Amino acid sequence: MTIDHCGVYVPSAKANQVNAWYAEALKPLGYGRHHSEPIPAGEVVGYGESIQAMDFWTIAIDDEPNVKLHIAFRAKDRAAVDAFHAAAIKAGGTDNGAPGMRPYAPDYYAAFVHDPIGNNIEVVCRGAAAPAPSADGSAGVRQ
Repeated sequence: MTIDHCGVYVPSAKANQVNAWYAEALKPLGYGRHHSEPIPAGEVVGYGESIQAMDFWTIAIDDEPNVKLHIAFRAKDRAAVDAFHAAAIKAGGTDNGAPGMRPYAPDYYAAFVHDPIGNNIEVVCRGAAAPAPSADGSAGVRQ
């Protein structure tokens, strides 16, 4: 069984800032903002690769959320991890771990950024890096 979707609660006073951040930070993963619906505290916003594949949501609430979350998005390759980190920092996120290998598994390449309200957002690529030519012209594995 897999998770269908998840969401974060955002204070209504910061919802515009947070949604602008997610719109920019998730672009390198192929995500876009595909749905918005008014609710009493503001709006619910859906993100995903398409309107049929929205799997991440922000939900405006009147108060500050009392829990900080760690959410990991899967990237198709290491370049997307790098691009996420750069876009997320440029959009106003706080670095919480530059792109690189992690000790969690031999092929775990990830980056971490805190969103504007402190959630720890990770993007990970599992799998070997693309082969890079060695000095003799043969393919080697780049770490």
